[in-house]
Amino acid sequence: MRRTSIAIAVLIAASVASVSCGNYNNSTSSSSQQSTSGLKFRAFVSNPLRPTANGGTTPVIEIVDALQDKLPGFAVSLSGANPDPGLMAVSPNKKFTLVFSASNNAVTVIDNARESVVQSGSGALPSIALAGFTQSMVVGPDNLTGYAAVPATPVVGQSPGAVEVLSLSTASIAATLPVSGARTVAGSHNGNRILVFGDAPDRVTVIAPSLLGTNTNPLTTVQDSVAFDHPVWGIFSSDDTTAYILNCGPECGGSAASVTVFDLNTNTPGVSIPVNAATIGLLSGSTLYVAGTPPGIPCGPGTAATICGTVNVVDLNSMTVTGSSVITDGFHHRMELGSNGQIFIGAKNCTNINTFASGSNAGEVRGCLSIFNTNNSTVVIPPEAGDVTGLQPITNRNVVYVMQRGELRIYDTTTDKLQGQQVDILGQPDDVKLVD
Repeated sequence: MRRTSIAIAVLIAASVASVSCGNYNNSTSSSSQQSTSGLKFRAFVSNPLRPTANGGTTPVIEIVDALQDKLPGFAVSLSGANPDPGLMAVSPNKKFTLVFSASNNAVTVIDNARESVVQSGSGALPSIALAGFTQSMVVGPDNLTGYAAVPATPVVGQSPGAVEVLSLSTASIAATLPVSGARTVAGSHNGNRILVFGDAPDRVTVIAPSLLGTNTNPLTTVQDSVAFDHPVWGIFSSDDTTAYILNCGPECGGSAASVTVFDLNTNTPGVSIPVNAATIGLLSGSTLYVAGTPPGIPCGPGTAATICGTVNVVDLNSMTVTGSSVITDGFHHRMELGSNGQIFIGAKNCTNINTFASGSNAGEVRGCLSIFNTNNSTVVIPPEAGDVTGLQPITNRNVVYVMQRGELRIYDTTTDKLQGQQVDILGQPDDVKLVD
């Protein structure tokens, strides 16, 4: 566990009422009577290893003041419910946060306003047990239904894999929809479609949520070996009539990376646009930014890295790639647009470089974070090592919260550097979400 040797303040026991709500308070005695942090603009950070006064650790959701970049001393206790909080997903109305625990494959639902596990008349609702690990989940626009891709879900008569439909109001599995090796899910803005990507190299599955609970199968499987080459992600147009399917290609064992235009009204693929690589993307107006790690892309001078990734700029009006820039390698799985046109791109399993300066050698520190400037197509790779596990632009501010190597790092988008004030979270924080 990181920084266990650092001295911490003695944790003040929460009141009975606070404990029943799942609140965990280590603030001063004068504020210990509060049941919530009282903050109006918050970020949640999952932290499975917050140190305790007796030398142990406890799982919590840290609450960060997203206006002041400070810790108020409040956290949501997950002890007994979610021992290993990591991946999170926030409902569209910001009322609920889903928190996944990898150690017991369970999803805990947090009431954001109460800053506690969701309650029923008899107390806190239990965590929702999944059939296995998930790396992707979303909440539908009804704000009461979640979707988690679980590749290990047993399915009678078929290969494992399913999308497990979560009822947030009852903390239960509402339905299990078989999709072989289901790994990622992406939801449309209006909630009419959920796209599922699994192990099949030429297949995209479409879920129609309106058909759940009816006699009609909500799943439509679209198989096309020409249009699809290991599809891994989908990005929806603003009007939800079109999805842009990212075909991973060689990075995932296929032949060619591309972006396929997919008609959501008819569930049919259209033209495919070749790109260098495609595992994650972001749509801004009529421009699509696509990142990935293709084979054989040189890094160029200035780095000891021999393998690099790319970000392609795709003009959807002309259906052409208008630019390409070199970024870090690794499997790119996080991408967010911050202020000032800065796109933060996070990867895992990249080439980490940490060489110390000696003589004429200036040294180099390099990890899995790239910052792409949409105004001039330049790239900054900050001198921070490690996987990126979470990205969160802070609304109406020139900062982005980055989770990298178990640290919360706060970047200034006017400089692409760490701002002066940072938040030091003891433990091993993993993911970050804005909940206001």
